[in-house]
Amino acid sequence: MRKFNYDFLDNGLIPSNLVNITSGIYSLKTANASRKQQFVKVFTELESVAKVQSVKSSNAIEGIITSDQRILEIVNQSSAPLNHDEAEIAGYRDALNMIHTGYEHIDFSVKDILSLHETMMAASGDPLAGKYKQTDNVIVEIDVSGNRRVRFRPVPAGETEKAMEQLELAYLDACSNSHINQLLLIPCVILDFLCIHPFRDGNGRMSRLLSLLLLYKNGFDAGKYISFEEQINRNKDLYYDALQRSSDGWDINSNDYFPFMQDFLLTLFMCYKELDKRFSVVNGKHVSKTARIEAAVLESLIPLSKADICKIHPDISPTTVEAVLGKMVKEGLIKRIGASRASRYIRNE
Repeated sequence: MRKFNYDFLDNGLIPSNLVNITSGIYSLKTANASRKQQFVKVFTELESVAKVQSVKSSNAIEGIITSDQRILEIVNQSSAPLNHDEAEIAGYRDALNMIHTGYEHIDFSVKDILSLHETMMAASGDPLAGKYKQTDNVIVEIDVSGNRRVRFRPVPAGETEKAMEQLELAYLDACSNSHINQLLLIPCVILDFLCIHPFRDGNGRMSRLLSLLLLYKNGFDAGKYISFEEQINRNKDLYYDALQRSSDGWDINSNDYFPFMQDFLLTLFMCYKELDKRFSVVNGKHVSKTARIEAAVLESLIPLSKADICKIHPDISPTTVEAVLGKMVKEGLIKRIGASRASRYIRNE
């Protein structure tokens, strides 16, 4: 059986790129702390927007979708789910609310993980809500020709309960080691959870909920105000590539955690950078609309669509956003990627 051991985080041999990303996160986290106390209303507004984006994106990664309007109505609980997909979406909303409002009282423990899964799956009537898988499962991928292959074989159903207990104990042991950076530990634990794949359904969504739980409990709450799940969805090819590279050899204790760690930490770093940008934008409404639109694109680490910019600036009309973007493209300040509704814009280096 897989042995869970995070002692490698205590040997001082962390790659320099991970050290640099981690330092950047700590720096932005410190700058953000004072803002939260001073501008409560701004962060409340950002949290409301991010919650909708998180519910939408985490489900979209798994192919569970509905319209933006229905997402908003479900998240705001102004309408009951109309079908199975919407019931799944409502379940994620309920579990996410649990973490947002009570993460201090939820532990990374077998008991609380099962309870969180039950909350997430109960709305859809899943008979295995809050229960481990009862049959073995495999991760299958389909290539461009439509051929299927087994990409990964998780822990067998009969060994799942013990594996989860060992994961919990290994995490607690690592938490007690003052030489292990908790921010580096979190993605390792999430990777192991994904490789165990303890549930018949909902493992991916649970991994994102548990990511937020552990981040919040350790003081890294950018995902509450800038959707962590949306950042993953935007770059999900990179996410799945990192997951595949880090899970290779996992069953024989020879895998490399670092690719997944890097993707995870970059995602969190992007959340903090986006929060830094959006905060200055939201808090600076005296700045002209044109300047705010320009800043949104020029300061972004990732390409933004017109819809993305409208979410950042809900008081600016789509027509104005489109006009400013067109002007910026003509002036060579930014470049357009894609066409029509798929168009996104980013700084022209």
